[in-house]
Amino acid sequence: MPVNPDINYTAVLPEICLAATGLGVMLYDAFAQESRKWAGPLALAGILAAAYAAWRWTDLPPSASFNGMLVTDPMRTAFAFLFLFVAALSVLLAMPMFGSQSKSGGEYFALLIFGTTGMLLVGGAGDLALLFLGIEILSIASYALAGFRRHDLRSNEASVKYFILGSFSTGFLVYGMALVYGATRTTNLTTIRLVIQNGGLTSESLLLTGAALMLVGLCFKAAAAPFHFWAPDVYHGAPTPVTAFMAAGPKAAAFVALLRVFVGMFPPEAFSVHQAWTLTLAVAATLSMIIGNVVAITQHDIKRMLAYSSIAHAGYALMGVIVGDWKATLFYLTSYAAITLGAFAVVAYVARPDDDRTAIQDYAGLGTQATGAAVALAIFLLALGGLPLTAGFIGKLTLFREAWQGGIQWLVIVAVLNSAVSLYYYLRPVLTMFFEESQSPEDDLPEMSWPLTTALSVALAAVIYIGVFPEPLLAGIKREPLAGKAAPLPIQER
Repeated sequence: MPVNPDINYTAVLPEICLAATGLGVMLYDAFAQESRKWAGPLALAGILAAAYAAWRWTDLPPSASFNGMLVTDPMRTAFAFLFLFVAALSVLLAMPMFGSQSKSGGEYFALLIFGTTGMLLVGGAGDLALLFLGIEILSIASYALAGFRRHDLRSNEASVKYFILGSFSTGFLVYGMALVYGATRTTNLTTIRLVIQNGGLTSESLLLTGAALMLVGLCFKAAAAPFHFWAPDVYHGAPTPVTAFMAAGPKAAAFVALLRVFVGMFPPEAFSVHQAWTLTLAVAATLSMIIGNVVAITQHDIKRMLAYSSIAHAGYALMGVIVGDWKATLFYLTSYAAITLGAFAVVAYVARPDDDRTAIQDYAGLGTQATGAAVALAIFLLALGGLPLTAGFIGKLTLFREAWQGGIQWLVIVAVLNSAVSLYYYLRPVLTMFFEESQSPEDDLPEMSWPLTTALSVALAAVIYIGVFPEPLLAGIKREPLAGKAAPLPIQER
């Protein structure tokens, strides 16, 4: 009997645009003689085309295609715009380093585009198989990007560590998926939920074990404690544009995967499973906030400090997953992405192409040498700490409010206390920039290139706009479970 493949090209049009762009950039890189100056603009054009294709989803009702493997709903659309925003700013950050003066620039932008394609697939995954495929596309591209600066031992070390530990986490993830399949006899997320609700499990212990293993793999991708040990070394050793991309993009992809799997697949009706994963994530969130903020205080390198900061912010974002509110989680991740990309734009400017000036002490006198960049970095750092009238404050306020209403008041109190602690290490670079003199005043900073200026300006405008005028983005944000009132999608059991 023939099987209807249920092909829907509109549902995968952004991925098609990005895949074609990645191949086009690779061909351009292969045939270009000397300069690769058009590789970055080509990548930006592909991202804009993918954004236009994703915009077409806004007028469509929620649907499933490819026999339920790919879901197109408001959550996928919203996260797609976040992923494309991160990719566009990451391209701008990389253009001064991997643009016209780099013979391998085309390879870099192609890998970045393919990684973004993986993130888009994760955002729309309606099946464990597609979720694994998207994560692997993203992970393989990230491994190569982390070690892209081949002559730098720090970059090589970062890539090897990320690859080895990432392979272990992938093993946990795929083994957990296999156990979930054994317990439910399907890999489709909607069908798994129905099987759990109807009591059709072959073994509840098998399901719990599979869920635990999947939680380990996804928490590693999100850099949440206690699976965070790779993040500081990888963030420090990777080129700064790669660090910016990894801190914003793949982290958001890990959270949308957590929302798809644990919020959408394990309903509150399955009390034992739901209680187990929410309690585990609550512990992971607490550890992430405490470890991230406490260890960040002792750091003297700004990239490592921001790495531990990202671990703490992963703990904050986990609260949105625990209460099942994807809108608050998305809003927080969007705010965090804009702030982080802006901060790393200044870090890339100060560090120069070789990333040899990343110590916090290297920022002494920046307030005099490059006042605009110093003021922007100060705003970004204070926004990470929750400064009012910035996206960081509104993001935390929204997330903490939803978490409080969701019944985890004790975790909100822990988060507020940790936010207060974080202000200590966020203020250190600010004080260094404006109240300490440069140890090498004759070492003038170069003029900021237009791609860095554009990325910095866009990020700063987004941070201030969200902080001052949050109503357009906050409209409609309320506590709404991911798998709540939507009608069941026509899924075939596998």
